[in-house]
Amino acid sequence: MEERSLKVIEPNTTFFNKISNTISKLLTPGKIGLNGMLISIKRNNVIKYYENYKKLEKSSDVSKKDQALNRYDESYTLYLESVDKFIMDSVYKKVKNGSATVFERDALANYYNIVHLKETEYLEYKYRKQKFLLELDFENFKSTGKDKLVEKYKNLYVEKMDVLYKGIIKNYSIKLADGIRAQTNALVHLYKSIFETLEEYIKKVVPIKLEIDKTNENYNTILAGYEEYEKFAVGKLDEKEYLEKNMILLGLSRVLFTHSLPLIAAEQCYNKLLRDLRALIVTITNEKKKEEAYKMLIKLIEDYNVKLLSTKVYWENSDEREKYKKFWGKYSKATNSEEKEILAIQRELSQVDESTAKNKELRKFYKAKLVDLGAMKTFKNSFVTGEKARYIRVAVRN
Repeated sequence: MEERSLKVIEPNTTFFNKISNTISKLLTPGKIGLNGMLISIKRNNVIKYYENYKKLEKSSDVSKKDQALNRYDESYTLYLESVDKFIMDSVYKKVKNGSATVFERDALANYYNIVHLKETEYLEYKYRKQKFLLELDFENFKSTGKDKLVEKYKNLYVEKMDVLYKGIIKNYSIKLADGIRAQTNALVHLYKSIFETLEEYIKKVVPIKLEIDKTNENYNTILAGYEEYEKFAVGKLDEKEYLEKNMILLGLSRVLFTHSLPLIAAEQCYNKLLRDLRALIVTITNEKKKEEAYKMLIKLIEDYNVKLLSTKVYWENSDEREKYKKFWGKYSKATNSEEKEILAIQRELSQVDESTAKNKELRKFYKAKLVDLGAMKTFKNSFVTGEKARYIRVAVRN
């Protein structure tokens, strides 16, 4: 009896110490504390109600379906509120007392950047805050080791992310459509925001989408586009590579965001890329890089005409519509890439005027390409002016 009474017992093995330890964890801010427990409960609820709703989504029983949707929406709201509270109660305190990790400090900074949008850009604030809270908890949830539950959560996560990203893109599209009255700097920022949001979605959401939905009719198209994008996802890009990456993103957007990035906004984005590529061709001095940029321009022109203009129904300018119809009639009947290249450059010449020195230089470059392709001839009927300048008359071969 004496030996047993003197036996050293580990503190954590006693009943009272176990209770004391549990209470201290609950009172300590952090993902293993009270906030983490509440988030876990509410996350499990939203997963359960989401699955119930999906089962009834195609049901003819409208009452049951509406009831399931209401429960799902309510549980989703409570879930996001709990994640929001975690940031304010736990992360904020840890940053304030200097015990936060780099990830937590960055998370809080990003959170406040989003909150600042509330006064000036409420729609963007609404979408971005939800997106931020979902991303934050998803990253935490993945590390818990609850693989089966994580797999269930992914379906809900991707569905919500689709809605939120489409909302952000649509908001930008509306601004872009109204961009005639915007200042140049504002438009440049808007184009940048669209491409950055597209890239963010393709980088963060598309891999999960491809993983859980291999039956999607656009699966192969999305996969091929994503694999192309991955080539430009790491490392420092030069201007040509940066534009090529944006071209891939824009092409994917026609599959992923058809209605959220409507034709009028997508057309403006294509025209922005065309302007940037034209300027790049003129400024590049290295012949190899100039040729690479030119080949990319031909590809962009093809994408623009095939993926976008060929589907355009409403044209503000009837003359432009007729010109395009004639071009498209020839282009769609072209039997090889050389014929298409000639038609593309001839159309470029009709659209690039001689109003600036750079445009004149670009037109000269295009004409040289048409000569190389055998679509134009040069007649060296030289003559001398008072300034002793030599001219070459260029004629189009019929």
